[in-house]
Amino acid sequence: MSVTNIASGPGIGDVPSPGAALRRPRFAAWHWLSLRAQLLIVFILVDLIAAAVAGGVVIMRARTSTRVEIAASMNLAEALVAETIRVTQQQSPAAALAEAIPLRGRFMRHVRISVRNAADLPLMVGPAATRACSGEVGTGSPTRTCATQESTDADRAAPAWFTALIAPPTERRELPIIAEGQRAGSILITGEAADEVAEVWENTLALAAAGLAVNLAVIVLLYALFGHVLKPLTGLAHGLRDLERRNYRVRLARPGTPELGAIADRFNALAQALDALRSENNELNRRVITAQDDERRRTALELHDEVGPCLFGLKANAASIAALGADAPATDVKDRARDMLAIVDHLQAINRSMLNRLRPMALGHVPLGDLIAQLVTERAGQQPQTQISFAPGRLRPSYGDSIDLTLYRCVQESLTNALRHANATQIAIALDGTEHAVLATVRDNGCGIASNAPPGRGLRGMQERVQALGGSFTIEGAPAGGTRIEIAIPVKAADMPS
Repeated sequence: MSVTNIASGPGIGDVPSPGAALRRPRFAAWHWLSLRAQLLIVFILVDLIAAAVAGGVVIMRARTSTRVEIAASMNLAEALVAETIRVTQQQSPAAALAEAIPLRGRFMRHVRISVRNAADLPLMVGPAATRACSGEVGTGSPTRTCATQESTDADRAAPAWFTALIAPPTERRELPIIAEGQRAGSILITGEAADEVAEVWENTLALAAAGLAVNLAVIVLLYALFGHVLKPLTGLAHGLRDLERRNYRVRLARPGTPELGAIADRFNALAQALDALRSENNELNRRVITAQDDERRRTALELHDEVGPCLFGLKANAASIAALGADAPATDVKDRARDMLAIVDHLQAINRSMLNRLRPMALGHVPLGDLIAQLVTERAGQQPQTQISFAPGRLRPSYGDSIDLTLYRCVQESLTNALRHANATQIAIALDGTEHAVLATVRDNGCGIASNAPPGRGLRGMQERVQALGGSFTIEGAPAGGTRIEIAIPVKAADMPS
């Protein structure tokens, strides 16, 4: 029952052994990380996946909205140009349109309008590129305001890869200018998504910056939170290390988290059980040493009080016979011889008693049922006023020295307690064996055991013997009065004698 070895696997928070890392080469670096780092890495990976999904959704919605916006602008520009052509068709078409288009299209977005003459040469371009300088287009002399606007648009321009994801295919619509039944030129309307893509790019950058700031704050918060939550696990690792070093008095403070609190409670219960078991083992070792000392003391007393005087008597009688000589009367010699024979018989009885107390000589040579029956017969002969019965069941000849000796000692101690302490007049002993266990029951009609009486040394010894073999020991009051002892010892086929 002694607790001498506690499994010492890697504690919580301990670094795995190099051998374990070599057995998992693909994930060796992961297993070297702390639990806090692993949780943070998992969170960051999930966060990156969520960011990728959110970015995909943003791009898809921006692409759809951009296409809708460009299509609406193209339709509006086409209607405006058609109306402008209709209004100015009485004048010189190309020149009139070159002046009217910038005025009517100054509020247009996402389109570029080109007015071309009959030779398909451009007379005016506006207003998507540089509305601030559109009035001077055609004269060929852009002002400083136009240059400043181009610089601002360049700063707001989205990267080429983002433009490729968002911008729809370029759409062109050409409306002819008819004057006096002849084609005098044309107006080309071209969709321009650059400014819309730039706005989406600016919104995306702002959203990404806000999301990055929030996520960094969350990661810092989770780092601190994980440290606080996992701190009890570090204490648990230190506690397990103390248990490994056989310090069973260690106790963990109960954290506020219910799950970790339950772990701390189970750890404290385990440490308390191990501490109690160690105390029990120490008490058992003390009793074993005491029992050994008592047995040695009893053997020494019997040798001193019984064997010593007998040997002295033998020596004295032998010396007396030698002193009588050949002329001694025959009666004196016979008396001395009878005295010596009586002393020898007494020595043999003492020898048998000591040997049986140490270990029955017939154990292993006589079937278990016959050995118990012999014990019952001897006690019945010593106590003729007590009725002792023995009912052997389906017993094997032997269950091994340990089980046979334990059953013999338990029956012997039970008989002694019933005769000496309970003053029983009827004692019933039953033994039976099954495929997996051997059972023993001892019942008597004595005075029983008081409920508040502590178990004596004999009962504790029986219980310890049975539990050492993995069995169960039960003692309780019998329904009809007296005491009932039940013993069950498991039997393994590997332990059977061949």
